[in-house]
Amino acid sequence: MNRALSVIPANRVRLAPIADGLVAAVAVSLPWSTSATGILVVLWLIALLPVLDGAAVRREVLSAAGGLPVLLWGLGALGMLWADVSWSERIAGLSGFHKLLCIPLLLAQFRRSGQARWAIIGFLASAVVLLAVSWVLVFFPALYWRGIRSPGVPVKDYIMQSAIFAICAFGLIGQAAALWRTRPRLSLGMLLLAAAFIANIVYVSTARTTLVVLAVMLLLWGLRQFGWKGALGAGLIGAILAGAVWVSSPYLRERVAVAIKELRIYETGDIETPTGLRLEYWKKSLAFIAEAPIIGHGTGTIPKLFQRDATVGTIPALITTNPHNQILAVAIEIGLLGTVILLAMWLAHLALFRGATLTAWFGLLVVNYNIVSSLFNSHLFDFGQGWLYVFGVGVVGGMVLRAADAAARAEQKP
Repeated sequence: MNRALSVIPANRVRLAPIADGLVAAVAVSLPWSTSATGILVVLWLIALLPVLDGAAVRREVLSAAGGLPVLLWGLGALGMLWADVSWSERIAGLSGFHKLLCIPLLLAQFRRSGQARWAIIGFLASAVVLLAVSWVLVFFPALYWRGIRSPGVPVKDYIMQSAIFAICAFGLIGQAAALWRTRPRLSLGMLLLAAAFIANIVYVSTARTTLVVLAVMLLLWGLRQFGWKGALGAGLIGAILAGAVWVSSPYLRERVAVAIKELRIYETGDIETPTGLRLEYWKKSLAFIAEAPIIGHGTGTIPKLFQRDATVGTIPALITTNPHNQILAVAIEIGLLGTVILLAMWLAHLALFRGATLTAWFGLLVVNYNIVSSLFNSHLFDFGQGWLYVFGVGVVGGMVLRAADAAARAEQKP
């Protein structure tokens, strides 16, 4: 018996670096493969759960950054009780919430572990490879092997790709600013790589949401570096760069022109455009929320509500499972209570990364992207975007908490 008890802790110790390595593997897989990411997340949980300290997890769950995601999941689970749909539909509706439970686990893991940097390095390296492949396919279209996809988008879709490129670009800009005085050549190289990411977004393939995110990130960077004057300066620089890009990028002009054209078509009563459909989703969602504003219609009811609202002659695309707005998606199912928790969670994660360190800047980028993009999409419930948020907040947040703990211990020393 004593021998068996002595073996178990040793096995747990060996599992800890495996769990850290699997998080790095998840980060590497995110830009490339949904299937690989799903498998690696399961393997990570299998390796992590035996080594987790219950007190450490409890500490994170009792904090705002770790506890509010759990509270949002809990309200989603309760929402199944008053949903007027089948249990299979309720369970399917809750599936979008499940990944939120991993945030406190990741915070606890990387508050203890000092290996979080490998996940960040792996994510950046994987994105750089994707960037290289994208540019190769642009310049050598004969090599293109997936004709159903957009040019320059070798895997997944342009929405996920441009999101990853935007986060990496501004992460590199932050790193370059930190290294400018001590290592100017390396800093310049990082700026050039950041420019390659942004050029791919504006010249090759982008989501229109990402263009909004880029503008917000630029203002945020100026504000963080130099205060309000920096934000104004960043806005001015951004306007100049946007003008140059507008003149030089037919692709970008077409993307923006199409959006304006679709809006005008919608105003004439024709909703069969991506912009028109999104506006209709929002209009119908607000009507659904007004019917049950406090606790919502229940988890898993979105498809039935859009189906119920359909009439003879309704175009099939109007019957959706996704209202294309994270706040509306939560409010429809779990009402004002769920919306307040969602907003509080975002604020808690912004507060977690309020520091002036480079690590905090990385986390701020992830949270900023999710908040802005969730105005136009239900990204927390989406697979790729959702896991990007969860692992970004969890891994980088754990690094921030670990550094804060180290600073606190240093202050306590005589």
